[in-house]
Amino acid sequence: MRVLSAEHVAAAASPAGLPEPEVPEVALLGRSNVGKSSLLNRLAGRRALARTSATPGKTRLIHLYRVRRTGGDLLLADLPGYGYARVSRQERRRWRDLVEGYLAGRESLRLALLLQDARRDLGDDELGLLAWLRERELPAMVVLTKADKVRSAERARRRRAFAEVLGPELAEPVWTSATRGTGIEALWEGIDAWLGTGPSRGDLPAGGGA
Repeated sequence: MRVLSAEHVAAAASPAGLPEPEVPEVALLGRSNVGKSSLLNRLAGRRALARTSATPGKTRLIHLYRVRRTGGDLLLADLPGYGYARVSRQERRRWRDLVEGYLAGRESLRLALLLQDARRDLGDDELGLLAWLRERELPAMVVLTKADKVRSAERARRRRAFAEVLGPELAEPVWTSATRGTGIEALWEGIDAWLGTGPSRGDLPAGGGA
């Protein structure tokens, strides 16, 4: 699989503002400042496709990016982060409604990638989101970000900790580093496995899939 091109195709404040589904979609979820935009740029092979910021809570819209690949086109959806305290309760509720509305209603969505800082333990927000996805039969993968910041000697302990919390229902998390490119190929392989075998939530136009 080789990325041929990538472009930003839509930004919407509600799922209703997104274009009609044409190709499979993969959503990137995670806590504010976990590195969603940086990882998306690595997946697309572009340095500045998605805007990155050191300020948590920067992404407030659903952004769609079309990635053209030798294995077939798909859309990557960069969703607003959660867990950032320096916004109003009303704003956090609006973000939650936006994200849940997209996840529950987007027929072309095939897979959710839950991004988690490799140095941090999964919290109630992450476990609750995984349970929410499971109830709606939406496949999910846990993707660990910032793996370059975890020492080699610490990796085994972190692997055991994640395995204990996640249990046998989920595959082992994919370790990635947007800075070094670690795990990007493995992540694409995992995504393609779901696009090829995962359940469909709606019929796509002929010829539109991967």
